[in-house]
Amino acid sequence: MASWNSLPLEISYQIFGWIAFFSWSISFYPQAILNFRRKSVVGLNFDFLVLNLTKHSSYLIYNASLFFSPVIQRQYHEKYGYKEMIPVAANDVAFSAHAVLLTAITLFQVIIYDRGNQKVSKTCMAITSAVWISAAVCVFVALPNQSWLWLISVFNTIQVIMTTIKYIPQAIMNFGRKSTEGWSIGNILLDLLGGLMNYAQMAMQSIDQGSWVNFYGNIGKTLLSLVSVFFDLLFMFQHYVLYPSKNDIASPKVDLENTAPLLKSSDPSPAENA
Repeated sequence: MASWNSLPLEISYQIFGWIAFFSWSISFYPQAILNFRRKSVVGLNFDFLVLNLTKHSSYLIYNASLFFSPVIQRQYHEKYGYKEMIPVAANDVAFSAHAVLLTAITLFQVIIYDRGNQKVSKTCMAITSAVWISAAVCVFVALPNQSWLWLISVFNTIQVIMTTIKYIPQAIMNFGRKSTEGWSIGNILLDLLGGLMNYAQMAMQSIDQGSWVNFYGNIGKTLLSLVSVFFDLLFMFQHYVLYPSKNDIASPKVDLENTAPLLKSSDPSPAENA
């Protein structure tokens, strides 16, 4: 079983990991607080929330399974070598569990607060349904040979796909409204810090072990940070450069005619929002 060679690198690994945890976890609160203060979720894309819940649920399944299951850990070592460390840390599990909870709370705010004419698009619902049906099929495929590492890798792939597409509806909504009002920039800044610290944590383990299996052995975690950082920079550009004039207005009175999601369904109604 692999162990740390350098105490300073091990300490750095833990520090970077928990900074990522707190940054990513706290990043959920600015949006929830903004919704509470405005008593409105107008400007927040509902497709983003639904896709985000699917993403974090899948990531929780992957992280918790690999972190807690000796069987899956054995299968990981058989594939990548017994000298390799498990690429999931306690902070990864804690973050995933917290993310599922806070995303669910934000979805509850969608139910109780003013949402204008926004709603989840049919395209988003179709994507979400297809993902979970596919995951269920994979469970039955994995059962005969107990291919549990392969199965949780499927969930890891799901979270990467959801991470890639979940930001698109919000980015398009901001573009269509020519405003980021109702979308918390605090969430983005903390998310960016978490993504960078996530890479730093993985780098500490790779340097200590003299191996980069840590990155491709958990490709989902690697791509999670890469995609998140890309979209964080995009949202910062929208907020600070493209549409800076309305950013700090707390009023829920916004142009509802341009809040259609980027994920449009076949329904021609302009009220189909995500």
